[in-house]
Amino acid sequence: MSNIYIGYHFTVTPKELGSEILIAELGEKAFESFTETETGISAFVQKDLWDETILEDIHILQSKEFTIDYTFEEINQVNWNEEWEKNFEAIDVEGNCHVRAPFHPKTNAEFDIVIEPKMSFGTGHHETTHMMIQHLLEMDVTGMKTLDMGCGTAILAILAEMKGAQPIDAIDIDNWCYLNSIENAERNNCKHITVYEGEAGLLEGKKYDLIIANINRNILLNDMQNYVDSLNSNGTLLLSGFYHEDIPFIDSSCAEKGLTYVKKFERNNWVSLKFVN
Repeated sequence: MSNIYIGYHFTVTPKELGSEILIAELGEKAFESFTETETGISAFVQKDLWDETILEDIHILQSKEFTIDYTFEEINQVNWNEEWEKNFEAIDVEGNCHVRAPFHPKTNAEFDIVIEPKMSFGTGHHETTHMMIQHLLEMDVTGMKTLDMGCGTAILAILAEMKGAQPIDAIDIDNWCYLNSIENAERNNCKHITVYEGEAGLLEGKKYDLIIANINRNILLNDMQNYVDSLNSNGTLLLSGFYHEDIPFIDSSCAEKGLTYVKKFERNNWVSLKFVN
């Protein structure tokens, strides 16, 4: 195979949900690597596997719900480590939690999480992941049986274990996220995380003290009953992946299923809510 790649640079609005769908569709093609950017994603395909019709049946590009523009270029000898370093900066949440790639220096943060972002989202940079980390930092999760639903890179599952939660299930529908989560759990010496590839149907018959679900409004609303059915008495449900304007829909769904609102974090119009059973 040639070492020459075609790189597509997509600007996506709304970014989070649109980028996830776009990556899923491009992943069905010959695209093999993705990096998150400030405005969307970059996607890379070997030139030998590329032709000018490669985007013709990417449905999201025709969707009226998203605005997506792109440019593309030919790139010689792609250095993937350089791409990660260029697009992935270490983050710090409240001085207590440091999320970094292997090439970043270790700090003195109480919780030091090392991830290889690869093709997965949930690197901690997005507002929703950041706020979920804030929730976890405030909680005593010692001994809590925990679910990280839509785990992405498994950052939240890893932090939960570092804070004493166990056992932990991490679930994602995306194969790359599934594989990346396994790798990241191992990289952080986690012993109590089990990663599954799938969706809410996997929750049948399972019970948790803490459920973390960072996905998007429509999926959360669709699967809310599954979460509630899987939540132990006095359990906690942490939700994110939606905007301030979505709060009434989420709150109403939780209230009608018997959950009690506790707390909200908001960051750049993104929201994370905490409920208890």
